Amino acid sequence: MINRLSRGALAVSLLAASAYAFCAPVTYTIDPTHTDVIAQWNHLGFSNPIAHFGQVEGTITYDADNVAASSVEVVLPLAGLSSHVKAFDDHLKSDDFFDVARFPQATFKSTAVESAGEGKLKITGDLTIKDITRPVVLDATINKIDTHPMTSQPAAGFDAVATLKRTDFDLGMNAPYVSDEVQLRITTEAAVPKQGE
Repeated sequence: MINRLSRGALAVSLLAASAYAFCAPVTYTIDPTHTDVIAQWNHLGFSNPIAHFGQVEGTITYDADNVAASSVEVVLPLAGLSSHVKAFDDHLKSDDFFDVARFPQATFKSTAVESAGEGKLKITGDLTIKDITRPVVLDATINKIDTHPMTSQPAAGFDAVATLKRTDFDLGMNAPYVSDEVQLRITTEAAVPKQGE
């Protein structure tokens, strides 16, 4: 009888622990090989070029039961900037724009995360470029949260969009003829690292 009660108590304890682990916030590390930040703008009314910001690093903490406890921290090394046109990349990295020699990275750190409906999040945070910090709002979509089939680790995928002004970050060369507004599209995969990694 005692053994039966002990086993029952143990089972209840394990279930409670499992439920707690499931509900607790989970911190995922961004996978730079499956993450891209794409900036798009209008060029003199003729075209809408894009540039990619790769090599993204950072973490995403997500709490499904308390979304406000979620957070995002991202570093964008500007060495990963690519428009697929080398001369333009060099110009973007020069002191006319990002001045990468002095400011080698941009950062984003969330200040608030809110639910915006089923599978949607509103992420407000501070974007810092060239040591200038401005608030930015990301409208995010939760693509999938599950065990990754290739690693068996907890994983999450998100897309997000935002609009910002180049002039807010001292990147306003040729504005407004080249649009001041820049559209950002972000896609990311992130996973819980395996122990020891």
